[in-house]
Amino acid sequence: PPPLPKKQLQRAESLPEPGAAQNCRGGSQPRAGSIPYSAPVPHQHHQQQQEGGASSSLPWPKPILGTKKLLTKSRSLEEALGWSCSSSSPAGFGMADGELGQLLESTAGVWEVVLGCQEATLGRLSARILEELMGQEEQQQLLEAELAGKGWAALSILQPEPCCQSRDAWYFPVGFTLGQTQLVLAAKVPKPCCSSLGVQSSLGVHCSIQRRIGLFTACLPPQLRLPGSAGQQSQTPARDEPAHFASQPALQVLISPEVPHQTLAGFVKASQSLHRSSPGHYERLACLLLLQACMGLEHLRAQQVVQGDLCPDNLLLVQCPRPLRSQQGKEVLPGLSLPRLLISSFLKAEGKRRAGSSGREQERAEGCAAPPCPAADERNVAMLIYHLLHLESSPEDALGFRSRRLPDIPSLSIYSSGLRRLATLLLHADPCRRVSVEQARSILQVLLWGPRQELFARSKKSLRLLGSWVQVKRALLLLRLAEDSAGAVGSPGLEEWLCCQYFKEVTEHSLYQATQALYG
Repeated sequence: PPPLPKKQLQRAESLPEPGAAQNCRGGSQPRAGSIPYSAPVPHQHHQQQQEGGASSSLPWPKPILGTKKLLTKSRSLEEALGWSCSSSSPAGFGMADGELGQLLESTAGVWEVVLGCQEATLGRLSARILEELMGQEEQQQLLEAELAGKGWAALSILQPEPCCQSRDAWYFPVGFTLGQTQLVLAAKVPKPCCSSLGVQSSLGVHCSIQRRIGLFTACLPPQLRLPGSAGQQSQTPARDEPAHFASQPALQVLISPEVPHQTLAGFVKASQSLHRSSPGHYERLACLLLLQACMGLEHLRAQQVVQGDLCPDNLLLVQCPRPLRSQQGKEVLPGLSLPRLLISSFLKAEGKRRAGSSGREQERAEGCAAPPCPAADERNVAMLIYHLLHLESSPEDALGFRSRRLPDIPSLSIYSSGLRRLATLLLHADPCRRVSVEQARSILQVLLWGPRQELFARSKKSLRLLGSWVQVKRALLLLRLAEDSAGAVGSPGLEEWLCCQYFKEVTEHSLYQATQALYG
């Protein structure tokens, strides 16, 4: 191959050969908590001015979710750069030694290649894990095309009772044959006066947003039994619900590839004993669920949609494709595994916020006339924190003039103080100190995967220190994923994907601001 121009050696444009990452997909799911983490230490105050660092007065960086387009499911890195995918590709392990020698002439050149390969490989692994969780995009599009124009007659009812009930809909598992494959889908039947399917049809694809692959209008089949009929009880009974649709007209029915097994409200109700017996594990699960909710809200804001009806009854939980396995090879109990969280209700969605803008940015754009109360999304995320921690609260208590009525979050695990701090920042009466959903996502990522406060105990916090921390942790993460794939742990799952997303997108600037907000 011709010599490699130096101008192409960018950090994000080097990747091992295509076959290298494919070996990471075999086997069963990994054990719970396979990504190593260290415990945060008690609060200590560090406020530095710039010396290779940043001051606390720096504006929060704009969300970087989705800004790096290194890899997609249909467009590889080699294709994006115009390289072939052969074994002699300059981006892979088969790079000729003559060309490789040009990169070894300086230490800076070596670091440029190594760090670029790590970053791009992490992006590729993240895309593969997401494909395992959500299915191949091409197959989803084919399924959507096959379901177009079809109704109940093309579906087989697998269960007469709903498998899950949210505040606004019932969900029934149904079967659909695609070629030689029998697929299990979810039929979403909206409750009377609760239809948001028109808004839901144009929200794009995201791991935390319920996807629509089919939509038709028809009456409910007689074999389906709704909660309230003889011998049936609802998961979360609503007030004044009709027992059947006999007097109702034809309804819009949404078909989704994700079959929920419960709502977040049902999960919290069933996990009270787990919270008492294993507070550390449960509160880590709570952080991961909150992180998924924040990522879904960020996606909606990018679509110029504001979700104002975010509550535990409208958040669905979907089991991952394969059961997680512990270190001894035994299946982890359902209450200990991490499910996917889906935002499914858009009754109060409004397209009033410009794409990519946070709540605080929107307030500033409107002349800095920020209201004394938190925005709907920020207030709802704070309420989710209290609900997940089994603390009684109400939306009225979250308002600025009643915030003192909110219960105190007890210190039960290494995550308690961070969740207490995050809830306080989300509900802060001062709009300049109140954090947005984007900032809450960054704080949760730091709380889950670091950096911890002890990093700054011996070294002054600076951008250089945080940048070095990111580089080392990124390399250690790739080593852990490779070791797990080569051993009997299994393929990475949802928590590993969330971790990969963090280290794929994080920068020293966003880390500085997140650690300042979390640790003070």
